[in-house]
Amino acid sequence: MASVIAAIFFVRERPPASDSPEAGFARDMQVHHAQAVEMSLIVRDKSDDPEVRALAYDIATSQQQQIGQMAAWLQLWDLPASSEQPQMSWMRGAEGDGQPMQMPTDGRMPGLASPEQLDQLRQAKPGQGEALFLELMIEHHKAGAAMARAAYVRTDEPAVRSLSSAIVTSQMAEVRAMEGLLDSRRPATVDQER
Repeated sequence: MASVIAAIFFVRERPPASDSPEAGFARDMQVHHAQAVEMSLIVRDKSDDPEVRALAYDIATSQQQQIGQMAAWLQLWDLPASSEQPQMSWMRGAEGDGQPMQMPTDGRMPGLASPEQLDQLRQAKPGQGEALFLELMIEHHKAGAAMARAAYVRTDEPAVRSLSSAIVTSQMAEVRAMEGLLDSRRPATVDQER
């Protein structure tokens, strides 16, 4: 009897398929996170602002860890790291936050900075790139949270639900923090001075 119980306990359900929302989320969020890590390292290395540097470090380290976690899922599920399916195809008809997700017409994932915006960030001098970083990362995080919400409602895989929920919580908290940092760096208007 004990061996039957042990066998039942260790039998896994079939892992997600290569075209599943779980696999699509794991692949696409790795790409999305990789750009957040890249932008964060650019500004962390160039900025003299301790608040922005600390935020950039936190984003880079947490999202790099999550990239590793999602890559490990694909290995565990015996799935390839990439797919022939178009990016974001797992989200067709997605309404991760109750709103249809706007897909850029240039083929980029929602929230990704353009190559031109990344160049502007790289070329910005200390004191100038922080606001651009915050603006880009706010949009990046909002789109990442929408992707995570869409994954959450499309899966019953506990690890995917747990990470997608954590991504929504952390990224929306960081959005609020970044909006505060951005507001504190804008010049005061006449109404604000009164």
